[in-house]
Amino acid sequence: MMIGRRIFLVCALAGLVAGCSTTSYNWGWYVVWPATSQGWTNLQFMLGGVWLTIALSVIAITFSVVLGFLVALPGLSERRSLRAVNRVYVEVFRSIPVLVMLLWIYYGLPVVIGLKLGPFMAGVVALALCDSAFEAEIFRGGIQSIEKGQIEASKSLGLGYFHTMRYVVLPQAIRRVLPPLGNQFVYMLKMSSLVSIIGLLELTRRANELTVTEYRPLEIYTVLVLEYLILILIVSHLVRRLERRMNVG
Repeated sequence: MMIGRRIFLVCALAGLVAGCSTTSYNWGWYVVWPATSQGWTNLQFMLGGVWLTIALSVIAITFSVVLGFLVALPGLSERRSLRAVNRVYVEVFRSIPVLVMLLWIYYGLPVVIGLKLGPFMAGVVALALCDSAFEAEIFRGGIQSIEKGQIEASKSLGLGYFHTMRYVVLPQAIRRVLPPLGNQFVYMLKMSSLVSIIGLLELTRRANELTVTEYRPLEIYTVLVLEYLILILIVSHLVRRLERRMNVG
């Protein structure tokens, strides 16, 4: 019920702003109004990119979480060389803008190593690489927040490194890093719009193409804003439910 009320308030606010505008702009909501055949066709075209946006974000965040966790482990090592590997990876991929990484992977890999990726896979790789640096820091901070006394107690019980991480450290660390991981998923949803620049027909690309044919950018991009707002509200609601279920303070 809460998420439904939030979505209703967002839509109502958007309608109020559009209806109460004091500018001389002649609104042409017929291009996205579902009661007309033209508007319904345009809406279907725009909404057709929702699942591609969600698929791109989910696959990219899955790879970035796994990669980020693997990168975080060397950062916890007592060996300086392993910590250096962690720092170099994090600093490099955290410093590169997502758009620049996306363009380099899409246009650069075919030239450098002869690997040609489609827009979807190029988007997944670019988003996962850039986000994994942030995920690594989240995991490193979450694991280091576990009291050292628990790790020492695990060693005294004869548990090795793997079993200590699996049964003692990670169950607690995951609960602590869940809120920032949820924020990263919201970030991933927003950054997925950048993949439109290399031709992926997700939400933003479809809105751009519709704007070229209908010449109504304000109305079309208003609908695009609402689409992203609703998606992010749903994701935020699901993350908060998961946090309450795991009793995350």
